[in-house]
Amino acid sequence: MIYSCAEHVDIAIDSIVNEYETFPILEQISDEEKLSTTCEYCKNSAIYMVANK
Repeated sequence: MIYSCAEHVDIAIDSIVNEYETFPILEQISDEEKLSTTCEYCKNSAIYMVANK
């Protein structure tokens, strides 16, 4: 599972596809989670959670 901002969501999707060889699940995270969750690539506030299942 990768948390990402809007700018880096394409990199997160590519990472999941490369690692698991399947289309990822893309979910927008809740407002409560946005306050404490940061993007794994740039540390800005995360908007999306990209996962394989």
